[in-house]
Amino acid sequence: MSQQPRHRPRRSFPKAKRVIVECELENCLHCGEPLEPSQTWHMRKHVQTLAGPWFVAGKSKKCANPECHYGGQSYHASGVLKISLPYSTYGLDVLAFIGWQHEQEHQQLVEIQKKLNGRGVMINERNVGKLYRQFLALLGGLNERIILRLRETAAAHGGLIWGLDALKPEGDGTLLYVLYEVLSGTPVAALQANYPAADELVHWLQPYQALPFPVLATLSDGEDRIIAALKRSWPAAPHQRCQEHVLGNLAEPVLKVDAQLRQRLRDELGGLPAVPAQAEPAVTPGPAGPPKASVQAEPPGPAPPFCRLGPVNGTRS
Repeated sequence: MSQQPRHRPRRSFPKAKRVIVECELENCLHCGEPLEPSQTWHMRKHVQTLAGPWFVAGKSKKCANPECHYGGQSYHASGVLKISLPYSTYGLDVLAFIGWQHEQEHQQLVEIQKKLNGRGVMINERNVGKLYRQFLALLGGLNERIILRLRETAAAHGGLIWGLDALKPEGDGTLLYVLYEVLSGTPVAALQANYPAADELVHWLQPYQALPFPVLATLSDGEDRIIAALKRSWPAAPHQRCQEHVLGNLAEPVLKVDAQLRQRLRDELGGLPAVPAQAEPAVTPGPAGPPKASVQAEPPGPAPPFCRLGPVNGTRS
C-alpha cells in the first residue's frame, strides 16, 4: 500500500537565512553583575517571512552570582518576538500584512492567501484565518491569560521588563507597534498606526502603566517617539536600546566603506593575469618498462606568522 500524504506536509528550507538572536541584557538587573551567555539555544524554528524563510534561534543568559537572590535565573532573547509570535512559524510581517489586507484593503482570506503564495509564503486559507485572529487578539490587548503570565513573571523575577518595537511590512500598510514583556517572552498588545506621536503612544500605554507590577527596565529600538513614550510611561525604570539596532547602526557606515574598498580593489586588480595552473611532473624514461614520472621536491612554503626559521640562540635541533 502506498504511503498516504501527510495532512500537514513537512516543509524544508535548506537555504533559509540564519538569524541567531542573543539576550539583549548585559548585566543582572538585581545585583549588577555581568550575565553569562548560555551555550545552548532556548528556542529554534523556521519562520516564513515576506523576505523569505529564516532559521531563527535564541540564546539566553543567566546570572552566575551565588550571592544574588535571583542567581541562576535565565534571561531569554526577546528579540525573537520581533520576528514571530511564540509557537508560530510565520513572521510578524506576514501577520501585519494579513491584518492590513483584510481590514484596509477589504481582501478575502483566499485572496490574501494567493497574494502570499505569490510572494513565496507557503500558507493555506485556514492558516491565513488563524493569523488574522492572532492579529485581532494582539490589537485587543490584555486578557486573563496574559495577566496571569505577567503575575507569575513578576513573582519569579521581581518585576517586568517592557519592550516596544515598530514593524512595517515591505511597503504595505501602516506601522504595527508591538508591546511585549521581555522576561517571559509574552506579546501583550499591538497598535496599528501611521507614525503616531509620543503622546498617542503614551495614551495607548496607559492600561499597562496601571498594572500592579514593578517595572525593572524598558527596551526598544532607537526611534525617538518610542523612547520618549516609554520614559514618560515608566520614568523610574532605566531604558536600554536593543543591541541588534545599536550594532546595525554602527556597522552600516563601515559596510558602505567596505563595499567601496572591495569595488576599488576589483577595478585595480581585475587586469592582472590569472594564476597559472600547477605544472605537470616531468616524465623520464626508465631503464625498462613504461616511463615513470620523476618526483621533485616541492619548495618550502612561507613560514607561518611569528615563526622563526633555523636555530634559535645558537642551538640546533
